[in-house]
Amino acid sequence: MTDFKRRDVTLANWRTAPFCRWSFQNVGEIVPSAVIEANRRDEPPALSLGALAALEITGLDGAPQTLDAFLSATETDELVVMREGRIVAEWSADHSDPHRPHIIFSVSKSLTALLAGILSAKGRLSFDRPVVDYLPEIAGSAYADATVQQLFDMEVSVDFVEDYLDKSGGYERYRRATAWNPDRPEDPAPDLPEFLRSIGKGTEPHGTRHAYRSPNTDLAGIVLERAGGMRLAEMMSLYLWKPLGARSDAMVTVDRIGTARAAGGMSVTARDLGLAGDLVRRKGAGLVEPEWVEDLWTGGSRETWAKGDQADLFPQGSYRNYWYETEGGELAAIGIHGQWIWIDPSTHTVIVKLSSQAQPTDAALDQAIVAMLRRISAASAV
Repeated sequence: MTDFKRRDVTLANWRTAPFCRWSFQNVGEIVPSAVIEANRRDEPPALSLGALAALEITGLDGAPQTLDAFLSATETDELVVMREGRIVAEWSADHSDPHRPHIIFSVSKSLTALLAGILSAKGRLSFDRPVVDYLPEIAGSAYADATVQQLFDMEVSVDFVEDYLDKSGGYERYRRATAWNPDRPEDPAPDLPEFLRSIGKGTEPHGTRHAYRSPNTDLAGIVLERAGGMRLAEMMSLYLWKPLGARSDAMVTVDRIGTARAAGGMSVTARDLGLAGDLVRRKGAGLVEPEWVEDLWTGGSRETWAKGDQADLFPQGSYRNYWYETEGGELAAIGIHGQWIWIDPSTHTVIVKLSSQAQPTDAALDQAIVAMLRRISAASAV
């Protein structure tokens, strides 16, 4: 249940508490969205946490608490635990519907990368080629001399600050270009492609440090559309969502001319997101080339990661094709406001956590969640 009415949720407040508890599963009512069609099958009944409910987790205050209590305390909406490709435990908040697509924010980047891997195997996309080969109109921007691989590894040098709380600068204008914020009549934002073309180059050469910037992935989505000859939602459905066996339609938000927000606009159910994670755990499972998936663990540069702006998250980790490789051998996809895919090959485990955290980022909370994910993965109870 929510303590507000639908009319209270607007384009200006949909990512803030308490409204996000509803809007994160109803994004299509707030932001224009394109459908990513699935196979549309009925879902079996949801499971419970079972024995995992009593699993002891270190809480945010350092004291032990049950997993059930930790999930509530960390504003979790949905949790799905898979072992060897089978769902073994689930949890839903009282206000959450496990059958409704939930926005996954930057986990969208990781799904976009899987589509890129598929297009690469089909010979439609080369990571080694310059971005400008696919988008000649990007000449003159920061991306003119960047490669597709640098785009997907967040190693492009851009004059742009990733500031989720910005209310009047470049990031706020970016959000208006994506149709995520109300526009301003006195300073109308361009459409998303025009905004991307306006981004200038930073002071460093491309490929020298990890610099997490969401516009990179929106541009990558346009590159995939140009390479694949279809809109992003259509390609995702045809090449990934339906072959994956997803049961529920997903969505992706679009700007006013229909440009997909590949960087953060996808909404999917936790179960279907678990299928995507398990696809990676199974090294592509016939949909993505196993060598490309293995490269997610081995292909990222630890040197550029260590110099970057996210190194504290996994100090010995790396970043490859919009996936995080941890120092513990796991792989993760992460989105703001508490969205996670966690893949542990050593225990054949995939965990999905979808949330409506009030703050977009919280470093201490992220570390507590990582510890929780590792605890679940190691638990003999599942």
